Amino acid sequence: MTVSRVLRNRGDVSDATRLKVTEAAKRLGYVPNKIAGALASQRVNLVAVIIPSLSNMVFPEVLTSINEVLDETPLQPVFGVTNYQPEKEESVLFEMLSWRPSGVIIAGLEHTDAARAMMRNADVPIVEIMDLDGDPIDAIVGVSQRRAGREMAEAIIKAGYREIGFMGTNMPLDHRARKRFEGFSEALADAGIEISDQEFYSGGSALVKGREMTEAILKRSPDLDFLYYSNDMIGAGGLLYCLANGIDVPGQVGLAGFNGVELLNGLPKQLATMDAERHKIGRAAAEIIAARSRGEDAPQRVELTPKLQFGDTLIRS
Repeated sequence: MTVSRVLRNRGDVSDATRLKVTEAAKRLGYVPNKIAGALASQRVNLVAVIIPSLSNMVFPEVLTSINEVLDETPLQPVFGVTNYQPEKEESVLFEMLSWRPSGVIIAGLEHTDAARAMMRNADVPIVEIMDLDGDPIDAIVGVSQRRAGREMAEAIIKAGYREIGFMGTNMPLDHRARKRFEGFSEALADAGIEISDQEFYSGGSALVKGREMTEAILKRSPDLDFLYYSNDMIGAGGLLYCLANGIDVPGQVGLAGFNGVELLNGLPKQLATMDAERHKIGRAAAEIIAARSRGEDAPQRVELTPKLQFGDTLIRS
């Protein structure tokens, strides 16, 4: 009865006892069931979709593809945003699982121990998306972020660039950007090249941030001949800065981003990038949830390959 009062946040329970109960529940991955006990299925036709950001153009496109698939089924997606914060992800996951959804689609492979315990104990299909570089809890759909970083570095080296700068998000939080950076750095090292300069930021992927970082890194390291950005939005900001300041792209400075965001197709020059296959990722993840909700077999692992797009900012070798 004491445990029930704590978990329902009712009754007179001491702070010490309340702490013991909540810590035990967290350690066990226990999530209370908010559905009326009379429901025979103990499930609702909801699919929890948990992503780190809505300001990053990648994730709304993933959500669109998930919704398109689930529109053809009785299932309804509900969305939660974590802002790249592990504790926030844990909280969102807790609330969503408490309604006993029919499945979970969640971005990334890095979670707190409590979040992993909750998903393992949920007894519903779990699909981790976007990243293949790690150990999934259940099913997984995505691309190898490390390989994507390596392939971009190899294309840059082959084009003859040698003084390379990198600009990206706050790496401890954006694990996929971190892994691309690791793969990128490893490929450069294999060719005997070190990254000449770096610039990092926290916050949304904005054009203005790309302009500011590009200005800062080029003033600090004027000999750079290539700039690799962790995403297309800041890369587009860098391109606009270069064009506004008479910098020859890609002759004097080459540029590349990541994600293949279609929104940027109207730029004066097409940014070199890699298509992260986000539409296919969203569809494949939703199809796995839909199939397993019908009791059908579904793949445990779907590996997609990002495609390099040279655009107008990376010299074709």
